[in-house]
Amino acid sequence: MLDILVYEERQQAAGEAGPCLEYLLQHKILETLCTLGKAEYPPGMRQQVFQFFSKVLAQVQHPLLHYLNVHRPVQKLLRLGGVPGSLTEKEEVQFTTVLCSKIQQDPALLTYILEGKKTVARKKASKEPTALPREMSSVEDKEHPHSKAPDRGPCGAQALTPQLPAEAPEHDGGIGESNLITSLIGLCKSKKGRVALKAQENLLLLVSVAPQAAATYLVQSSPCCPAIVKYLCQLYQSMPTFLDPADIAALEGISWRLPSAPSDEASFLGKEALAAFLGWFDYCDHLVAEAHTVVADALAKAVAEKLFMEILQPQLLHVSEQSVLTSTALLTALLRQLRSPALLQETVAFLLGPEQRPAAPEDSPCTLCAHLIRHCDHLSDEISIATLRLFEELLQKPHEQVVRSLILCHLEGRPYVARGSQEPESYEDTLDLEEDPYFTDGLLDAGFQPSAKPPPAPATNSDGKTAVTEIVNSFLCLVPEEAKTSAFLEETGYDTYVHDAYGLFQECSSRVAPWGWPLALTPLDPHEPEQPFFEGHFLRMLFERMSRILEQPYSLNLQVTSVLSRLALFPHPLIHEYFLDPYINLAPGCRSLFSVLVRVIGDLMQRIQRVPQFPGKLLLVRKQLMGHIPGEQLDHQTLLQGVVVLEEFCKELAAIAFVKFPPQGPHLHLSPPPKGHV
Repeated sequence: MLDILVYEERQQAAGEAGPCLEYLLQHKILETLCTLGKAEYPPGMRQQVFQFFSKVLAQVQHPLLHYLNVHRPVQKLLRLGGVPGSLTEKEEVQFTTVLCSKIQQDPALLTYILEGKKTVARKKASKEPTALPREMSSVEDKEHPHSKAPDRGPCGAQALTPQLPAEAPEHDGGIGESNLITSLIGLCKSKKGRVALKAQENLLLLVSVAPQAAATYLVQSSPCCPAIVKYLCQLYQSMPTFLDPADIAALEGISWRLPSAPSDEASFLGKEALAAFLGWFDYCDHLVAEAHTVVADALAKAVAEKLFMEILQPQLLHVSEQSVLTSTALLTALLRQLRSPALLQETVAFLLGPEQRPAAPEDSPCTLCAHLIRHCDHLSDEISIATLRLFEELLQKPHEQVVRSLILCHLEGRPYVARGSQEPESYEDTLDLEEDPYFTDGLLDAGFQPSAKPPPAPATNSDGKTAVTEIVNSFLCLVPEEAKTSAFLEETGYDTYVHDAYGLFQECSSRVAPWGWPLALTPLDPHEPEQPFFEGHFLRMLFERMSRILEQPYSLNLQVTSVLSRLALFPHPLIHEYFLDPYINLAPGCRSLFSVLVRVIGDLMQRIQRVPQFPGKLLLVRKQLMGHIPGEQLDHQTLLQGVVVLEEFCKELAAIAFVKFPPQGPHLHLSPPPKGHV
């Protein structure tokens, strides 16, 4: 039968239907085959019917899907498929692939196949009619004897659907509603990797080529988005209640095109379930990125509501430490995989909320963000590290609200700068103070105040090299010589940090470039701010963690300094000034990153006196951390490890300052540049 139809089409003029095709349509042969396939009579008939439909639609070039006597059996056949584990999965996915290729050639077909026949009928009715063969007219009369204005096919053949009035309802809720979508989603759950992958590719194709009418139908009248998100939630709930964050991190590279866990990784309980969940989430992210805007927004909102709000949020707020730890690590892994703007927007709104106003010290908000910040200072070091990793990942996402909500909204207006203070005339005036890295003017007061902030470099040094040198040296000289050990070992110098910082800064600058951040600070308002400066709950937590660096575990110190380094890299003048300017003249009661470090150094100098053979033990601990010698427990090990982290962190901040303030760069000046200077 197929050979006859293909041979006949070759003999006919383009766009004309031959007598064999007319007979096939008039006598409803496809519907008969569909009935036999449904009944599996004879056994194995369903497989043969799927194959025949696939070949007819693929090899016959005449547009067939517009005919009612083709559309109806196609819908019935779709209802037979989509069941995971079916013996005809291979044939089903071939059949849906042919349908999707036809839709790709004519995207308007998607609305029609999704039971939006009326939309297509109105579109076709607006086209200029062409002459029809007499036989095809008789077919239409038999199928729809009450239709007076038959519809016209794209190739001159009559489609077997009546013309509908413009005021008819958009959707009739007829047979097989959204069967193509539900069938594809069912095939995506197949245990056969190739079948599932092909079904996912077909679904991705449909949502990407969907016109406005079909996209609206998919969102409003089909189970597309709910079914996709429901499967995502089922995969999440199929995982063990507790997973080690290290195991989750080992599988973070899972892709929807290769969702199976790498065989070379160590096995653990729930490995396959975790890989399946991460793979399907990655697929949802790709769907949101590629789909029509209407579908993308709806799918992103469904993920946020069903997965984030209903499942993850209660676990993040749970009293069980295991629940908090696992959910935080999983959320970090999801955040690392995110690429689509719509889903990123929903994730940021979920984590940070809508508010961007400056907080007050006495505020204790009950938002999820406030809970997460408190988790960064949790009694459990594991939870603190996992939550800090979450924020570090969030800071690397291309979304301005993250930096603005956590940092910038508190720094705007520069309320941390003292008003009306006497500025020194040159850098040299401040060197006497800066030569003593433990200068603690006002140490006993409520707030630490480091040396005053100098004005821009003199005209003779307008290239800014002096300013950069002083800033870099301030951080490099902060740790006293008796607490430094990197000079005794290779590959631990400052140059390595400069190289790494340069790459990270370039990446960060390109990410924030569309946000239109200013290049220079705004002039300081001489009036005192209405409210005293508060750095915000996030920075307060980081500063307090940093002040305890000498008594915290090594892994926790690494994570705290990593987050602070990420913040210091942002190319915003307020962040330049507050994080990297040692000469800033702080208002009473205020602190900056540099002032916190100076306090830590003062504490270190007192602790050193109580540790016998401090330099030798410190060098030994550094060699242990680098893996040069076997690790062994030492007295004061936490303190010694903290000193190593402190030294490396100061070198890292010096490197960041160096790459952010190049002589030729636009971000050099921490104050308004001299007139005429670019």
